[in-house]
This record gives sequence, structure tokens and C-alpha cells, in this order.
Amino acid sequence: MVGLTLMDSFTKVQLDERQLGLLVSAAFGEDTAVISGTELTGGYFNTAYDLELSDGRSVILKIAPAAETEMLSYEKDIMRAEVEALELVADIGGIPVPEVYSYDESLRLISSPYFFMEKIEGQPYSEVKESLSPEERSSIEHQIGRYQRLINEIKGSGFGLFGQSPAETGQSWRATFTSLMNRLLADAAWLGVTLPAAQEEIRRVLERYYSALDEVTEPRLIHWDLWNGNVFVKDGRVISIIDWERALWGDVLLEYYFRHFENSQAFYAGYGADFDSPNERLRKKLYDLYLDLILVIECYSRQYKDENHVRWTADNLARGWESFTADSEAIR
Repeated sequence: MVGLTLMDSFTKVQLDERQLGLLVSAAFGEDTAVISGTELTGGYFNTAYDLELSDGRSVILKIAPAAETEMLSYEKDIMRAEVEALELVADIGGIPVPEVYSYDESLRLISSPYFFMEKIEGQPYSEVKESLSPEERSSIEHQIGRYQRLINEIKGSGFGLFGQSPAETGQSWRATFTSLMNRLLADAAWLGVTLPAAQEEIRRVLERYYSALDEVTEPRLIHWDLWNGNVFVKDGRVISIIDWERALWGDVLLEYYFRHFENSQAFYAGYGADFDSPNERLRKKLYDLYLDLILVIECYSRQYKDENHVRWTADNLARGWESFTADSEAIR
């Protein structure tokens, strides 16, 4: 019934048909059963199933890694953060997100938190982008920019990861981001990650950039993983934004479409700002390096087997570090 082929990621949890049936019955009632299902293989962290139910519904089941799974510091309890972020955004309105049907972190039925959500019709923008005309891509990316602006206009009471307690979000953005970076570098150390420079050298160069963070004084909601694979489109429209598990309160320039992988003028037009001041350029460089580091470090934590992907992340980080250190000379 259910395709159970997994992506090569150490964090993924595999369920059999009996377990899937138990979760469905617990969420939708004992009379509801799984008619058919397929594992969605696009993600690299959670497991996700596309399920057809006997009550006529089509739903998505997302399952977090088991509690004993070793993961990066910022990845702990991020499923709860995703559910809470989805519910917050849905309550505010104006931003298309899937409905959450149920969430269970009791570990009573399986050894991982999980939740059911609405299945979104349409396709990830990453899968259809190359088949679209320049005008169609421009229209969609303008919409992404507009929705990104609406997300970032949601204000928080303190900086930090979305699921943190108020006591943990009372620091400045500079202190918060510095902590996130230091924890990431600590993860790299215990995983034995090969970096393009010694940790002491990386931390020394980073210090030259951190004063640029002082300009950020108001916590804003950050999706942080709003790349093209997490944008669903249909008939030329953005119809849903998914995967909110990495949401946090921080600097809007941390968002993916401001990274060096993208250069969409339509996105900036939709967002309504260019963010090109000297300080903003420094912050974007800092966040570029942060993402480049994560892409390499998670290859170790998730034990990816795709050698081409592992090699690409290392090459990307090497190029990023070279650019980062070159630019740092100008801000001594």
C-alpha cells in the first residue's frame, strides 16, 4: 500500500502500514483508515507521507526524527515550532498556509512527534520553475516577495527561535545571532566537520561583522526556509507556503531570497525594498556564511550518501569563505 523508500538521511523515521493506521485512527477517528499513501521524498529532515483516507480526505503526515536522534542544536523541538508558526500565521490571515488538523508530541503511539495537515494542490515552484516563461516566473516571484513582506511584518516580543520561552528571547539580535553561530560551530566541532579554516580563525573574522547586527532592534517573524521548494504554485499563483519548522524572531535579511543563491528583481519589487545600504550588505554576507556552514554541517549530522551533494556543499562553503574573508578586510 505505502511506498516506504527513504531519502538517504539519518534523521528520517520509517513507519509501517500498521503504525500509519494507528496515527490516522487517533487523529481522525477509529472508523477512518488509510486507503493509499506515498512517502514524499523531497525533504531531508522530517519524514512526510501523502495519505488518502477512507473519509475522502487527502492529508499530509509529517514525522519528526526520534528523540534519541543526534541533530544540530537549532533543530531540537522544531516540529512544535512549525505547528505554532502555522497556527499563528493562519490566525492573522492574508498568507496562504496549510491547515493543521492535529499535533501529537506525547510519544504514545510512535517515538517521534508528528502532525497531520491539509494537502495542498499544486506543485513546488522549484519543480516547475524551468518550464515557465520569464513572465510567469517574474509574476510568481513578485508574489513570493509580497508574501515574504507580510510574514516579516509580524512582530514578536523578543529575538530567538520560534519555540523558545520568553526567558530565552530577551537578548539583542546581536547576542541572539552570535549565540546561533557559536552553537553551529560547536556542532561542527563535535561532528568533526572539515571547515575551510580553523575555528579560531572563523570566529576572529566573524567578530568584524557582528557590530552590523546592532542596527536590528525589532524582532520580526522569519520563515527562514522560504526557498522555491517550499512555495506551492498553481495556475500562475502562489497557493501555499510550507515548512515553517525553522521559524524564528529576527532580522528580515535572514530570509532565503536574500541569500547569494537568488537574485530576483521581481522578488524585491514584490517585497518593496532593496536592502542595499552598507550595513545591510554586511548582514547579508554574514547570513550567507551562516547558511553555507549549515549546508555542510548537516551533511555530517544527517549522514548523507549523495557524494555529489556533499561535494557541492563543501565547494560552495569554500567559495563563500573566500568572499567573506576578502570583504572583511574592508571593515577592519
